[in-house]
Amino acid sequence: MEQLQYQEGRTEIGQLGKVALIDRLTADTGCQGDDAAVLGKGKKRTLVTVQTLVEGVDFDMMYTPLKHLGYKSVAVAISNIAAMNGAPRHALVSLAVSNRYSVEALDELYAGVRLCCDRYNVSLIGGDTRSTRAGMVLTVTAIGDADEDKIAYRSGAKHNDLICVSGDLGSAYAGLLVLEREKVTYQANPNFQPDLDGFDYVLERFLKPEPRMDIVKKLAEKEVVPTSMTDVSEGLADSLLHLGKASGYGCEVYEERLPIDYQCSRVCSEMSKNMLPVSCALNGGRDYELLFTVDQKDYEKIKTMEGIHIIGYVTEKGMPSVMVTPQNTTIELRAQGFTKQ
Repeated sequence: MEQLQYQEGRTEIGQLGKVALIDRLTADTGCQGDDAAVLGKGKKRTLVTVQTLVEGVDFDMMYTPLKHLGYKSVAVAISNIAAMNGAPRHALVSLAVSNRYSVEALDELYAGVRLCCDRYNVSLIGGDTRSTRAGMVLTVTAIGDADEDKIAYRSGAKHNDLICVSGDLGSAYAGLLVLEREKVTYQANPNFQPDLDGFDYVLERFLKPEPRMDIVKKLAEKEVVPTSMTDVSEGLADSLLHLGKASGYGCEVYEERLPIDYQCSRVCSEMSKNMLPVSCALNGGRDYELLFTVDQKDYEKIKTMEGIHIIGYVTEKGMPSVMVTPQNTTIELRAQGFTKQ
């Protein structure tokens, strides 16, 4: 058998941002890199996407309720269907789990799975269960559909399109910071009682995110079809780079227009004098808000829509993706490496 040839030296996965790693792995495969694959022909197309959550990377069982985890696993997969301007219909759940978990624990996990499916009118149609020597791995395949002329790809952005984002940014990461802080304190003193008062919003944003199907519905009601779209799963900077890479255009967003909740700002001020809320928004991840572009002709429809913020515009082909500070300084956006979320 012919042996595989390896390049000299070693590149650590953490050295690459998500955009660069995906580009490397999917080179010459014909993969377009959208949030979901588009299948079929005709007016109605099928959307298929897969999301995996890994214990110790995407969730920590010390502070993650199993019911919340089950809910979140489906929600983040549905978010990819929303990011294509589609509607979710079915889900399959595959679970790899060690004997550290009891049957009752898995009942609780699947209670969360069913709760999310019921909330978004999604049918749970199957999956798989495997054993593993340690921890838990959850993989959810979501299947949806959309009219062919309503699908929003990442590649559709055009020069001078408006850049919009739903909800607020950085809150999920702020919730993770609070949980990690309380975990460290508990490990040092098991008699410690966690102090989570006043952080309900950011904790829920991390532990139980909601796919923004409401935004998809609002856009449809206003007859606005995004020219491009993705969800903010790895931070705003990463998502903007995805759209820029796919379309070939650059973008310019304004720091003062980024929607950041006061609880996120509070967490940052309590954690460190050097931690800025804008950093949580750009690089924190796990917000699962929708980032999309629209033609300027839709400005009048978009500007009054609740929960949608216009944060910038698409610049010329080949230009970088940048953020403009209140001091009128331009900062080029960079994708972050893989970190614990």
